[in-house]
Amino acid sequence: MNKMITLIAALGLTCGGTALATPQEDLAIWQGYFQQRFPNVPREDFVNGVYAIDPIGRGNWEAIEEFPPYEIAISNGEKMWNTPFANGKTYRDCFPDGPAIAEKYPYWDQERSMVVTLPLAINRCREANGEKLLKYKKGAIADILSYIRYQSRGQITRVEIPEDDPKALEAYEKGKQFYFARRGQLNFSCAHCHALNAGNVLRTEILSPAFGHTTHFPVYRSKWGEMGTLHRRFWGCNKQVRAKPFKVQGEEYRNLEYFLTYMQNGLPLNGPGARK
Repeated sequence: MNKMITLIAALGLTCGGTALATPQEDLAIWQGYFQQRFPNVPREDFVNGVYAIDPIGRGNWEAIEEFPPYEIAISNGEKMWNTPFANGKTYRDCFPDGPAIAEKYPYWDQERSMVVTLPLAINRCREANGEKLLKYKKGAIADILSYIRYQSRGQITRVEIPEDDPKALEAYEKGKQFYFARRGQLNFSCAHCHALNAGNVLRTEILSPAFGHTTHFPVYRSKWGEMGTLHRRFWGCNKQVRAKPFKVQGEEYRNLEYFLTYMQNGLPLNGPGARK
């Protein structure tokens, strides 16, 4: 528990929720914490999640990656990207730079004063073109995200917190507070599993380190038997600690994604991925 208290204090979280550290200071502390905790793991290998610290699991995972279960999702997503909407336009009309755009998300929309995630931008595009909105946990949204993320592999995570917008900093701080807040009947925070206990075994599974968590989504989980989005994972984690989940792509999870993705700045994107 001392490690947890040290990390919380270093990140500028007090009992009253007052932020003392800047995002840049948070970033250095966060990444330094995990690199010190797992000194034998090369920095960029953290993008592989638990397989960066579990050599036995890594061997099984690498075998799966020879015929990755997310290939169908990538193919379906490519078809979606290239298929015209009813009005004749395509996703390229919304995203003129092409599908390799994952590095741009999430970002702070100063005009709307909110965090915009890639799934949210996809549905904005659909809405603007008179198309039905996609559900955010799985299915078609995971397919097109898989294609976009696959095209974006190797891009570097570069989330920005605009210094001239206090509301952006507030959203970031809310995401940070969410990550470290206890919730549910089990009274756990995200950090209890993926910072304090990263590398330890829980219910026969090794808990993955939080450094690298956002780089590989969406993922095919054997437990799900299908693809799922990052917010589906947020939602599921809340249920696992017996807390009432928040709305997928609601403000709480978008702020959490903003904070958590910022903490991965400098790491390459390697999604979609496969996990147990």
